[in-house]
Amino acid sequence: MKQFRNKTGIIILAAGNSSRLGRPKQLLKYKDSTLLKNTISQALKVENSFVIVVTGSNHDLIEKELNSPEILFSFNSEWETGMSSSIVKGIKELVLVNPDCEQCILAVCDQPFVTNEVFENLIIEANKTKKGIAASAYSETLGTPVLFQKKYFQELLELNGQEGAKKLIKKYTEDVVSVSFEKGNIDIDTEEDYKTLLSE
Repeated sequence: MKQFRNKTGIIILAAGNSSRLGRPKQLLKYKDSTLLKNTISQALKVENSFVIVVTGSNHDLIEKELNSPEILFSFNSEWETGMSSSIVKGIKELVLVNPDCEQCILAVCDQPFVTNEVFENLIIEANKTKKGIAASAYSETLGTPVLFQKKYFQELLELNGQEGAKKLIKKYTEDVVSVSFEKGNIDIDTEEDYKTLLSE
């Protein structure tokens, strides 16, 4: 088993079946690449970090497409139960491969404008403000990518059903720093979203 010593684990949640789109959004072509590959390549540029990709639906297809030694795949067999199962799977994997990991960033694969700077800004702001959670701010909301310090790992492991990281962002507002992510509100759920993205 691979062992990682890096301080930040970046967990990319890519387990959904893209029901509204009708085909795996992870593999949609984007920038000479795919949506998921784009997110991974940006995450890999972040210093002192390692990347875990949580797959579920279409995992064979995705893993084949992304055959990369630099990333760790974690298959979530319970992906149909909701987003929380993928977060739990990712955190368990992270603690397994690097028990000393100090923080994690949860990211999704369908925010096409995510960059390594977005990830790095979360780390910088969390360090600067000493806050336990650094969340991306867009469209008057806080969401992914979102950084959690180790002290929140246990509560992330206790999420269930459709619950996502937002539950903790709302619960611990006084321990959250918001970090602007321009175009963070753009994600790909439908063919229409995808067409709009390609026409930009």
